[in-house]
Amino acid sequence: MLPLNDQNLSSLPEDLPVPRYDRARLRTGIVHFGVGGFHRAHEAMYLDRLMNDGKALDWAVCGVGVMPADRRMQAVMDAQDGLYTLVVKAPDGTLEARVVGSIREYLFAPDDPEAVIEKMASPEVRIVSLTVTEGGYNINAVTGAFVEDHPDVQHDLRPGASPRTTFGLITEALARRRDRGLPPFTIMSCDNIQGNGDAARRSFVAFARLRDAELADHIETSVRFPNSMVDRITPVTTDDDRAEVRRRFGVDDAWPVVCEPFTQWALEDSFGAGRPAFEDAGVQVVPDVEPYELMKLRLLNASHQALCYFGYLAGYRLVHDVAQDPLFARFLLAYMDREATPTLEPVPGIDLDEYKHQLIDRFSNAQVRDTVARLCAESSDRIPKWLLPVIRHNLRTGGEILRATAVVASWARYAEGTDEQGRPIEVVDRLAGVLTAAAVRQHEDPLAFIRNSDVFGDLAGDERFASTYRSVLSSLHAKGARVTLEDLAAAG
Repeated sequence: MLPLNDQNLSSLPEDLPVPRYDRARLRTGIVHFGVGGFHRAHEAMYLDRLMNDGKALDWAVCGVGVMPADRRMQAVMDAQDGLYTLVVKAPDGTLEARVVGSIREYLFAPDDPEAVIEKMASPEVRIVSLTVTEGGYNINAVTGAFVEDHPDVQHDLRPGASPRTTFGLITEALARRRDRGLPPFTIMSCDNIQGNGDAARRSFVAFARLRDAELADHIETSVRFPNSMVDRITPVTTDDDRAEVRRRFGVDDAWPVVCEPFTQWALEDSFGAGRPAFEDAGVQVVPDVEPYELMKLRLLNASHQALCYFGYLAGYRLVHDVAQDPLFARFLLAYMDREATPTLEPVPGIDLDEYKHQLIDRFSNAQVRDTVARLCAESSDRIPKWLLPVIRHNLRTGGEILRATAVVASWARYAEGTDEQGRPIEVVDRLAGVLTAAAVRQHEDPLAFIRNSDVFGDLAGDERFASTYRSVLSSLHAKGARVTLEDLAAAG
């Protein structure tokens, strides 16, 4: 069994493609925070495509981990020289794998924050990219304000502090570049947030203003924050995935990445210090990302939430099993057609009807084996950004809200922490304690869950929303998820 590393690349089996470029010639041009499955199935993959064509050899990635859990990625990246196997699984069971080599180094910030700062402050780095999850921007979901009193933020604002946060590390690097007469790098968000570049700008400027007003002005006026829409279903790597790579290719890869065939990246062409020729690798480089991101957030992402809580309560544990159930597929299409699509503008180059049916096909891919529990996690970051805007838009315009409101009710029922058979549910959310405490009170107070203004704002005070929510929640308690969906279909 061959360990995956630079030394063994030439010895790997012929049916496992490896980088065609000399990795020793690569130079780091991008520092990326949040190296996980998605980054490695997406941005790093696009860069690897370019490098295999002899391009972008000065745009290799230096990965950075900030969270304690990132230490495991550091160990794997160090042992494998940044290499990993990308396994694309098609619905018909065919498998396409290759070794990706665009990540050249990895730094774990808690061990040596100075090394991370100096890497970004070096002239060769021209982009700092981010996949730090929806919660990583430290923004209040309702007010949109930067959360100044976060303990790690307060730590990083102390004079002479060694930064703990992404904000502290990147802001210090920008300060050093300014002081050394170097142009700032571009900050490129790749997270599932509407206006992700704008969100990053707000967060970094807000943090910098707490530290130094002149530095904040410099960042606000001189640093580019392109918006982007990213899309590729990338489930958590399992031991079965590792075993399959060993069995099929004789390669010991401690952290391969499994993903679906579909991939999309719409990227605003706004870079201050150059960029790779992403368009040559299939990226849609466009002047305005908003139509693409709203399409993805309100159709794909919100539909994930539409199936996951109902699906889990009904007993499903794998996403493809839910999507292959005709009742759930009809519910998703009805939500997309009648509630989400009316909130969207035309999307250049996209047939929305085709896109929506393609989503059902993608969710139904049994080879990917995405878990329902993964989609249910961190809902307090996801629902306010993906689903509540649909409800608010349709409340303003008199549109339909039945299905989107039902999704909120299904989340509230899920957050009670037990399924319909009385088995415990592990609620994975930064607000898990608060959410579960509110959810268990809703038998006596049906609106307890949605009175959380940090998540729902003033929606609990809207009678049309509140009455619809109460009705669906009552049905979930009395009849269960499946019968509730059947009733919703009949009502629609």
